[in-house]
Amino acid sequence: MSNVSDLENLLKHFVETGPVGCGVSVCKNGKEIINLCVGYADLEAKRPLKSNDIIRLFSNTKPFTAACMLTLYEKGKVLMTDPIEKFLPEFSHPRVAVVTHNGTFTTRPAARSIMIRDLLSMSSGLTYGTAMAGGTVSMTNIVTQEVMDELESRGSFTVREFAKEMSRVPLLFDPGTSWAYGKSLDVAAAVVEVIADMDFGEYMKKAILDPLGMEDTFFFLPEEKKNRLSRQYTEKDAEGNVQISEGLDFMYNQSRKFKEGGAGLLSTMDDFSKFAAMLSMGGTLNGVRVMSRNTIDLMRENFLNPQQLADFQASQENGWEFARGYGYGCGVRTMIDRVYGGSNSRLGEFGWSGAAGTWLMADPSQNLSAVYVQQVIPNPYESDFHPRLRAVINSLEEID
Repeated sequence: MSNVSDLENLLKHFVETGPVGCGVSVCKNGKEIINLCVGYADLEAKRPLKSNDIIRLFSNTKPFTAACMLTLYEKGKVLMTDPIEKFLPEFSHPRVAVVTHNGTFTTRPAARSIMIRDLLSMSSGLTYGTAMAGGTVSMTNIVTQEVMDELESRGSFTVREFAKEMSRVPLLFDPGTSWAYGKSLDVAAAVVEVIADMDFGEYMKKAILDPLGMEDTFFFLPEEKKNRLSRQYTEKDAEGNVQISEGLDFMYNQSRKFKEGGAGLLSTMDDFSKFAAMLSMGGTLNGVRVMSRNTIDLMRENFLNPQQLADFQASQENGWEFARGYGYGCGVRTMIDRVYGGSNSRLGEFGWSGAAGTWLMADPSQNLSAVYVQQVIPNPYESDFHPRLRAVINSLEEID
């Protein structure tokens, strides 16, 4: 068995290794039983990290976006098998990038439309740009990067404008045939906006954030809360030094309009913990139901067929070791093989992580959830830190 002191010692080890500060919140039966913060939110000012300090979620935005889509699914307004051109007409004729015999790129018509389930499970064929994709650069990566550069040159753009530009990107593969991490959940945000007939961020606030009392979660940083934003740093160098790494903070400017469904949220450990607890409680928290238990179970189902799963697992052997043992559901990883993952989690434990090192774990079978926060970019620590957190949290005497 482990206990709170083991978890605190682990956080102290993390701070010695990498981030200047980190924290963890653990909930059981929807109630917080552990709240620990170690180190600093601002190293230069020697400001200790607190659980209400504002942090950048990056890709931990994706489960929120998936949850928004699923609330609309529950209302009968969208089906998993709906083609996305039903809501975004610009995607009516998707094309797939192919390489010719002489090594040049061309395109062909896609075998079928992108479906809602393809967006939620990262099986659409959309990727990130060349700056983030990793591995072999394809026409899809190149055009995605060009689209994003063009959009950013405008200074401000909406999620609908983003979707219209992304519709001209040739897909990496036929929808539903493979798996690739990318812009799928960002396009899903545009779908949510159309179906809800409401600004995406406002719909998230109405459907998820307000019911859970998440007053410190938003896309753009309010002026009156800027003093609570944690600083973000690089990984430690050989001498143990770090540099400030806030080059992406333009994303949170009040002058922007792009509410990025795949990476845009700011939150706090306190707020983030409420969302994770709701997921672990089958869609309810403190007497407020946000989603049905059946829908949470769908969210954490493995959506990947054998070929898609092989592609997801290939990523685990190339830098994503933290995802071993998991399949992929609706914007979340989901535990399907405890032995391969070397995990003491139960089957069906699910969640995701963010580029700066944030991590979410939810297990409805135990009504157990946890979130971890740190702010490091580039972040080389998740494949070491996250499995250790998982091992300790799933062994806590406090959860028995």
